[in-house]
Amino acid sequence: MTDGLNLLIVDDEPNIRAGLEKGLQTEADFITTAADFNEALDKFNEVHFQIVIADVRLPGDRDGLDLISSILERKPDTTVIIITAHGTVETAVDAMRRGAFDFVTKPVDLNLIRQQVRKAFNHHRLQTENQVLKDRLAGAGEISGIIGSCASMQEVFQQVRQVADTDATVLIQGESGTGKELIARALHDLSSRSSRPFVAVNLGALPESLLESELFGHEKGSFTGASRTKPGCFEQSRGGTLFLDEVTEIPPKSQVDLLRVLETGQFRRVGGEELLSSDARIVSATNKDIQVLIEEETVREDLYYRLNIIPIHIPPLRRRREDIPLLIEHFLQHFCDRHVRPLKHVSEEAMYLLTSHSWPGNVRQLRNVMERLVVTVNHEQIEVEHLPAEFHRTSGAEKALVRSLAEVVEEAEKQAITAALIASDYHREQTAKKLGVSVRTLHYKMSRYGLH
Repeated sequence: MTDGLNLLIVDDEPNIRAGLEKGLQTEADFITTAADFNEALDKFNEVHFQIVIADVRLPGDRDGLDLISSILERKPDTTVIIITAHGTVETAVDAMRRGAFDFVTKPVDLNLIRQQVRKAFNHHRLQTENQVLKDRLAGAGEISGIIGSCASMQEVFQQVRQVADTDATVLIQGESGTGKELIARALHDLSSRSSRPFVAVNLGALPESLLESELFGHEKGSFTGASRTKPGCFEQSRGGTLFLDEVTEIPPKSQVDLLRVLETGQFRRVGGEELLSSDARIVSATNKDIQVLIEEETVREDLYYRLNIIPIHIPPLRRRREDIPLLIEHFLQHFCDRHVRPLKHVSEEAMYLLTSHSWPGNVRQLRNVMERLVVTVNHEQIEVEHLPAEFHRTSGAEKALVRSLAEVVEEAEKQAITAALIASDYHREQTAKKLGVSVRTLHYKMSRYGLH
């Protein structure tokens, strides 16, 4: 018996009503019948019917086509199958136009109508699940397409909304795959600059020889291969937003050049004499511990202060596990739509493994795994055996105990700082001395771990 299915059969012939009721009793939890439009509508208003099977010709001045319209006006998620002995193309088209799910003719083949009822119920279930998913996603925290309902992501969203429509320089910090560029785009989209260009450049992917040309542009003939004048990122993003990803990867000389532009808003193209200007809003990002890089003298301290007017820290996925089921549902819906697949679900056991995974690649890795499952799994429900190999290397119980090295280090660091703060009565300089770090590094760590 199909779970939770209520079925209404509407036909003016008692033998047909009785035959359908008996023939479909294994397909539904509850079946009732009606002989005309008014009786059908009365019963429909009393009980939640997922499926209605109705004859086109009914006694009185209201027929089955009118019943379709009345039913769907009251409950649009109802699935209606029309049956008639007077099937014509015009009637079928009219029924479908009014919202009927399918159209069959008398005499009714019971095997056929059972198949139609099963198809109709699956259709109704998918509609319901899609609506539930939409409601859940609507209720979750979301900003510019970024989903997160946990407290740490809500704090990020609040920061983005507060600073988006300003010109303040923003430094986004977070591990690879956490969505730093999405946050940068959200800052742009929510600002008054949204109609102007958003230009993103990955500084870590550029060789040093091309970095200056990429940022500031070059004049024709300024070096071998410069066959034309080319504007750089600062020119291209005028009036908009320039996103400098992996900003800590640039070499010392380029750091000096970048600092000068940030301070003055002026620059010259490679090989050029004209002094140009840019009013682009600067948003940068790094997946490195920038305080460590400053102490190692690979990043200039003055550049850091210029970039870090507004700091935004994005938590790794392992620190926002409560968001994982919601992200999974979002990606499943997205990729099922993209690849034209029925909406898939994750079993309870598989969901446990997914939520307890360490996700070193963060949201990007989760997104890729979900797309792979949508494409490769031919069942509506994703089970443990469908998950990639890395989810099978330890048992479910072991996975609850296994943490990544980064998690262990972070937890130990947080505990050490907390203990030192208490021992020093929260005196910052004494705490830093006990820990063997600079006061600046202590401030950064306290902010990162929420220890203020």
